[in-house]
Amino acid sequence: MEKKISAWEPWFFIVFGLFHLHRIWGLIDRNSYAEFWMKLLENKGLLYFILMGVLAVLCVIGVITFFKNRNNNYWWRWIYLLGGFYVLFDLFAIAVGLEFWNKLLLWMFDVNSIYWNVIWSFFVLLGGFVFVLGFKLWIQRKR
Repeated sequence: MEKKISAWEPWFFIVFGLFHLHRIWGLIDRNSYAEFWMKLLENKGLLYFILMGVLAVLCVIGVITFFKNRNNNYWWRWIYLLGGFYVLFDLFAIAVGLEFWNKLLLWMFDVNSIYWNVIWSFFVLLGGFVFVLGFKLWIQRKR
């Protein structure tokens, strides 16, 4: 069985990369970034459901792709499994209001935290990595 990169796979990484790269905003303006996301999480309006729906669908497709190709996977498909389950758990925990997860989110969005730059820089670096990976896969698929 030949390894193939599906048409949607580069876009998975590009979308997740952009989603994480937007966190540069949090490094530039802590207050407006935290206020935006806390309002979004508390109100759970249309934008919240669109964002969470897109992320959930991409994760489910990624996990299915991982298992569908379990004997013939690329190394980066492990991101579907590990990252996908993390994101799906995150969405579940937010949706059902798990108390410990809510405390974690409040801690992450605490603009006075000495860990603010560490947390959000990690997500920015992760976003940059998967964004570049997405373009690399896009170029490989075109060959």
